[in-house]
Amino acid sequence: MRNHLRAGAAPALLLAAAATGGTAQAAPGPDFQYVGQDDRVHGLSAPKGCVAAEGGGSRAVTNHTRGTATFYREPGCAGAPVERLGPGTVTQVRPYFASVRF
Repeated sequence: MRNHLRAGAAPALLLAAAATGGTAQAAPGPDFQYVGQDDRVHGLSAPKGCVAAEGGGSRAVTNHTRGTATFYREPGCAGAPVERLGPGTVTQVRPYFASVRF
């Protein structure tokens, strides 16, 4: 099975959780999601390895996985990491990210 991010619904919930700066309660849906530069919510279930951020990753990011998500400005998880997000947390990754390693 190929890892890919897909657009979904629930931007209000995602943004509300990010605005509080705290952890969000797990809800049915993707294990990892973010609001892209395309203003759409993208999500991924059971992510593994390096994943491209379709839609250009930026703004609110939610990590409901059991591991750390490491963000990169370059495709293919190249270069130095720009942010790390622990399991069960929400944050903003600015100005953008192009890929994420799980």
